[in-house]
Amino acid sequence: MLRRGKARSSSTDYDKEREHMVESQLMRRGIKDRRVLDAMRQVPRHLFIPKDMRDLAYCDGPLPIGQGQTISQPYIVALMTELLELTGQEKVLELGTGSGYQAAILSRLVSQVYSVERHATLAEQAEKVFTQLGYDNIVISVGDGTLGWPEHSPYEAIIVTAAAPDVPQPLMEQLADGGRLVAPVGSRWSQVLAKVKRQGETLTKEHLTAVAFVPLVGKYGW
Repeated sequence: MLRRGKARSSSTDYDKEREHMVESQLMRRGIKDRRVLDAMRQVPRHLFIPKDMRDLAYCDGPLPIGQGQTISQPYIVALMTELLELTGQEKVLELGTGSGYQAAILSRLVSQVYSVERHATLAEQAEKVFTQLGYDNIVISVGDGTLGWPEHSPYEAIIVTAAAPDVPQPLMEQLADGGRLVAPVGSRWSQVLAKVKRQGETLTKEHLTAVAFVPLVGKYGW
């Protein structure tokens, strides 16, 4: 059960909570990439959450955002971002824009983010927050994310924020040489994070920690 705390009175309160989130939820669990930690400090997570739930913005868990979707737990956002091994010049594809928070984090770390969302309402909401924040290196498309976005491929990094039975084949084909892909794979109810690396024509897959995501709906999903 979600428990609501005291309403926040200023941006300073959110800043303090965001710093506490980074220290207690991320650093203590082993997130080490300084650029990822700085992005998590910088991006105002509360703006990506419905107004009536913003007192829970920096809690240690996922939250509902409408359309049957969620904003992921901060630790999972940081972990998946760290696993992409970003250096700063990448073109990244995200499948499942949702609230837009993951794309916002990525936008602070890479050159360009392309994000695909199935629900037009969520895509529109995310775009409004990006505009408010001045994050101008994110482009959203509404459609079937399991098909990727071939027009802008190949991508140095691909991240999937919903669960599929396996990594969709079109995403494998859109991954650049030397690229990294992170996605939750498994059943509808429980999954593991899979990390894929491409070296030439060779794809290597590593299964990491257990996770739980909403289903990825589409031709190559559920």
